[in-house]
Order: sequence, then structure tokens, then C-alpha cells
Amino acid sequence: MTTADILNLQGKPIVDQTLLPADLFAIGAGHVNPSKANDPGLVYHTNTDDYIPYLCGLRYTDSQIGDYHTKEGSTAQTYRRTVTNVGQANSSYPVEIVPPEGVDVVVKPNELIFNSLKQEETYSVTFKQGSGVGSPSKPYSHGYLRWVSGKYSVKSSIAVTFPQRVESSPDQKTCSWYQSFMPTTTLQALITNLK
Repeated sequence: MTTADILNLQGKPIVDQTLLPADLFAIGAGHVNPSKANDPGLVYHTNTDDYIPYLCGLRYTDSQIGDYHTKEGSTAQTYRRTVTNVGQANSSYPVEIVPPEGVDVVVKPNELIFNSLKQEETYSVTFKQGSGVGSPSKPYSHGYLRWVSGKYSVKSSIAVTFPQRVESSPDQKTCSWYQSFMPTTTLQALITNLK
């Protein structure tokens, strides 16, 4: 999914069934590009910890799974991801970030440097609630980060949901929001819950 296309053959955004530009929930990471998929440059490995943001995105109740809450404008959340170089030795991948609206995104380091094939590098992505936070009319936002080398472009989609704010006490507002940095293949279940 990191090599999928979001533009059609004419270089224009892929459209949804309403003939408007398709968003992340309509096309996921994009349409599969077989040539790029066979030579992706970098690959992610998953483990059980990678599914926690996915489960949060499904909006299970507190009795089904622990809820994640933050006070408005407070604690940032950091996720670590590891990629393996399957492209070219002696390559570097600076990051490009298109943050979801209402979320500040910081990636460290801002460039991955590989000296050999099968070398692994880890980076962290920090999400913090920013301005323009979602509302009932726009309960989610999406963006992406992309690692780019001379030959490869490796994109990872970011989806964030903003459940409605709830009053926990008269003097304290709490905003329950899920920061979901997840593989796009897990977004299909989330789509159903947003409709």
C-alpha cells in the first residue's frame, strides 16, 4: 500500500462514486501500482502492538477495550515504526509530511539513511492535537508522510478520528480523540463506522 497511486493516468486525483476527488476512506492508500509494489524500496513489519491504534479506531466501548482520552490540547502521542530497506544500498529517504487538519505531526529523524540492503531503521511519529480540530460535520481528518529517495516514494497514510467532546465535570473538558497512525489495509473496518 505504500506504493499505491492517488492520481489517475492523466495526473488528476482519483474520483469516488460521486465523481469528486476520493478521500482516504474511499480509496485507502490509493490504487495498486503493480510495478511499484514489486519494488517498493522500504517495507514495514507488523506486530501485535501495531493493531492498538486500529482497535481504537473501531470505536469499541470502554467495556470492550480500554479507551484513550486526552485533555484538549494536552499530551502528545508518539509511535515508533521500523522499516527495512529492500531497495538500494547507500540510499537516503528524507521525509515529506502532509499532516491531517487539526493535528501537528513531527517525524524524527527527518531522513532515513541506509548503507546496505535489509538494513532496518526506526523512526518516531509524534501526534499532538492542533488547531482546527474536527467537529460533528467533520469527525475525521487524514494526511500522510512519505519517504522519498531518488528512485522510490514510500507513502504511509495517517487517519485521525475526532469523537464528540464530552463533559467529564463542570470545570474540566475532556476530548476523547484517537490518534491513528495505522497501515491503510486496516482502514476498511473504520470506514464502516464513519458512515
